[in-house]
Amino acid sequence: MPRPRLREIGIRVGEVPPGPLNALTDVAGVRVGHATLVAGEGPLRPGAGPVRTGVSVILPHGENLFRQKVRGAVHTINGFGKPCGFEEVRELGVIEAPIALTNTLNVGLVADALVEYAVQQSPEIGVRTGTVNVVVGECNDGALNDIQGRHVRAVHVHAALEAAAGGPVAEGAVGAGTGTTCFGWKGGIGTASRILPAAAGGFTVGALVQSNFGRPQDLTICAVPVGRRLRPPGAAPAPPGAGQGSIMIVLATDAPLEARQLRRLCVRAGVGLARTGSHHAHGSGDFVIAFSTAHRIEHSPAALTTSQTLLADERAAMAWLFPAVAECVEEAILNSLCAAERVVGRDGTVREALPLDAVCALLRESAPGRGESRGTPR
Repeated sequence: MPRPRLREIGIRVGEVPPGPLNALTDVAGVRVGHATLVAGEGPLRPGAGPVRTGVSVILPHGENLFRQKVRGAVHTINGFGKPCGFEEVRELGVIEAPIALTNTLNVGLVADALVEYAVQQSPEIGVRTGTVNVVVGECNDGALNDIQGRHVRAVHVHAALEAAAGGPVAEGAVGAGTGTTCFGWKGGIGTASRILPAAAGGFTVGALVQSNFGRPQDLTICAVPVGRRLRPPGAAPAPPGAGQGSIMIVLATDAPLEARQLRRLCVRAGVGLARTGSHHAHGSGDFVIAFSTAHRIEHSPAALTTSQTLLADERAAMAWLFPAVAECVEEAILNSLCAAERVVGRDGTVREALPLDAVCALLRESAPGRGESRGTPR
């Protein structure tokens, strides 16, 4: 049986209601797929194992992304990382290939597989038209995984792409989250969504994270400093600068936002990250990728100009989109912790699953005097 998500143990984050799946795929048309690699056990043999890694892919729609691009933006909260493809997104404001997440040393191989996939779909790339920009994000899963082995290969990327679908999203120790750690516990993939009220457009916004950061004592759940009372077995308080890690955050929305507005959403993802206890440490790679499904941008348009629906009242829309993004990211991170199972990796290194009963007990202790404040278990 899968472990329960945050809301399934009675803990609610924020005020904006979630979508029906509380997932990135609540944004219509968005697809998510994973390929999970688990093999071997015992001592590390660089290049051979043990393997605890994978790849996750996000597709803004199910058609040819190179020929029908979407508006996109990226944001660097802290730049200690090795993502691929960010500069062209900053310059042109579009996403034109599936987004992939993997481990740090696998970025090149995964990018190569995405290029191969794009060329298979669009043989004109590099021959009768320009080249393709692929976007790959990463976290370092070397504490549990033989990261030097670069075990994620093209076959695994293609498997994740073939598996990509709408509907519920697998979370925890799957795909790119197979070998990651969050606040000393097993982290991984997490997702959440929010639906704005009709007066604010009724738009949907979702987040998907690959969590791999944080000192155990910094874990904060719904404003309660859980990590001060609850830490993994044998974990002593870590000094400042420890537990730096990384996170990749992907945002999707059906709101008709241009690249500038999408970047504004990216910046607010840092609010949700901070609410869970992150300090955006010196050695953290904290990155955000966002896209809107509202418009398709034709690679070969029939005319020089086109007409599109844009926000007439940006202030009114952002008044809801900003808190929705913060809440999505916060809850997605907590879902990555809730869903993740205990994992034993290389050299017998263990990452325990967050004990949810103990978390609920701590939040209940904090509830007296807080009334109906956010995060009180029901």
